[in-house]
This record gives sequence, C-alpha cells and structure tokens, in this order.
Amino acid sequence: MGLHYLTLLLKEENMDATMASKYDHFFVGVDRLMKQMDQLHTQQLSSTKYPPYNIRRVDDENYSIEMAIAGYQQEDLDITLEDGKLTISGTAKEDGDGLLYKGIANRSFTRQFTLADTIEVEGADLSNGMLTVSLRNVIPDHKKPKKIPVETGGKLLQADTQLLIE
Repeated sequence: MGLHYLTLLLKEENMDATMASKYDHFFVGVDRLMKQMDQLHTQQLSSTKYPPYNIRRVDDENYSIEMAIAGYQQEDLDITLEDGKLTISGTAKEDGDGLLYKGIANRSFTRQFTLADTIEVEGADLSNGMLTVSLRNVIPDHKKPKKIPVETGGKLLQADTQLLIE
C-alpha cells in the first residue's frame, strides 16, 4: 500500500511518477505498517457496527474491551488470539418456538482487534449481556527504560583496553 498510497497522494497534488520515486526511500521498512493500515481501512469499510463495543483504559497497564451482546450465551461465543489479532465471534441461534413477532435481531458476528506486541489477554467475562475482555500491557524488562550510571576518570575505557590486550 505504501507506494500505491504515495502515488495516489502525488496524483492529488498533480505530481508525476518521477516525483513519486524520489520519496520511495521514506517508505523503507514501513511496508508492514502500511499494510496493517490498509487492512484496517478495508475492514472498517466492510464491517457493520454490530455489536457495539467500548475500549476502556483501566490504568497504565490494563485495558478492557466491553461488547454489548445481549442474548448470547457462553457456548455461542468464540474468542481467539492469533498473530496479534484478537477475534471475537458469536453464533446466532434460531429462536422460533412460540414467536409471533420478531423485532430483536438475531445475527452472527465477528469482530477483530489488532493488539500491540506487548498486550496479553487476561480473560473474558460474560455478565448481563456484556462481554468484557481483560487486557494487560506487559512490557519486557529489556524494553523498559533503565538508568545508565555515568562513570568518571576513564574507568570504562581502561576496562575495555585491558580486555582488548588479553
């Protein structure tokens, strides 16, 4: 999508294709991000607004996805996490016994959420027609900020010199 998006952008600005090639180097390594943005855009255009949901920040490390799915039971739901995509699906069951009028929609759904690499799914709870999926942002120790002490007197350089001599 990167080059395609850039070409469309340049066409809107009345620039030719030779100018697009000047900007190609800005998109090196960004192709994965551009592909995800394109998928998200396509998904938004093709998806319905059902079921409605909220994404809540509980605190600095915890989030939740709240989804209104009245009428669904635990056995009707399927929640999976694969390659950073959380998929929540619900299968509708026909309820025709004694029904004279059907004004409540009964339909299946699938919602997908792309999670950051540091997000872990803690669990899910279904209560009073609300599905709550608990998420935790777990940052590995090697990615957390750390304080680097400042040495004086060239101690660090002397230690490196000795290692090179040996």
